[in-house]
Amino acid sequence: MERIYVIEDDESIRELLKVALEGFGYQIMAYEVAEPAIQDMKVNKPDMAIFDIMLPGMDGLSAIRTIREDSKLKDMPIICLTAKDKELDKVIGLDAGADDYITKPFGVLELAARVRSLLRRSNKGSSDDTIQVKSLIVNPNTREVKINHHPVELTFKEYELLIYLIENSYRVVSREELLNQIWGYEYDGESRTLDIHIRTLRQKLGDIGSECIKTVRGVGYRFVKAEE
Repeated sequence: MERIYVIEDDESIRELLKVALEGFGYQIMAYEVAEPAIQDMKVNKPDMAIFDIMLPGMDGLSAIRTIREDSKLKDMPIICLTAKDKELDKVIGLDAGADDYITKPFGVLELAARVRSLLRRSNKGSSDDTIQVKSLIVNPNTREVKINHHPVELTFKEYELLIYLIENSYRVVSREELLNQIWGYEYDGESRTLDIHIRTLRQKLGDIGSECIKTVRGVGYRFVKAEE
């Protein structure tokens, strides 16, 4: 049974998350504040964590950054909860190291779909072959990404997005397909999740990102391995 840590200071929302996710077969550990949750994670590494951004004491963003700096927890999938339906809040959460976000109020079925998709992809086996495109090197075994032999720190979703684009570099991948394959839910015409991840991925990859990740307007994206 997969274990998920929920860190939410609002008791009613915390209880809703706990009951809903337990109903889908997950083991839930619920916390009101971040500090004891992180200490427990270091001893009993969970399969996923869900952090509210606005927490007393250590806020959710600081907690996510702390986890990403821990060698044992840095690859753990993380979803952040935000009460603000603003792109900037989502960008900040993703930049802090969250793999996905959910805006309050949220639907239980959507939450479960996000959780299920993230857990499925985190447990998915990778190819044994190292991928190299120009100065970019990706090691699927260790999930390491390097440019000119310098490590590039990617979030779980950024890494999955990069791999999927590279593996399908022979064609244009639609926005809907990327959302379904990486996030596991249908694009609703309003979510900026994909755009935010593409932008941060390009930024982290530098020149390689701008040269290789091409936008095909009105359709989606394509990873170009060579000059075309």
